Amino acid sequence: MIKLTGFNNVAFYLNSELIEKIEITPDTVITTINGKKYVVKESPEEIIEKIIAFKRKFMWNLPEVIK
Repeated sequence: MIKLTGFNNVAFYLNSELIEKIEITPDTVITTINGKKYVVKESPEEIIEKIIAFKRKFMWNLPEVIK
């Protein structure tokens, strides 16, 4: 689960395994595999960093820099 901020300034947690795509429209829109959409304040880059940080907690051998 990653913590995100909706445009109503309310924080919520989203299961990152359910993310199908992230779009910039110009707002950041996350679409899940069941078709639900979330508009968030974080940029796609921030969301990806949050996903990597979350997964790193469970995969100790994941390198710091992914190229």
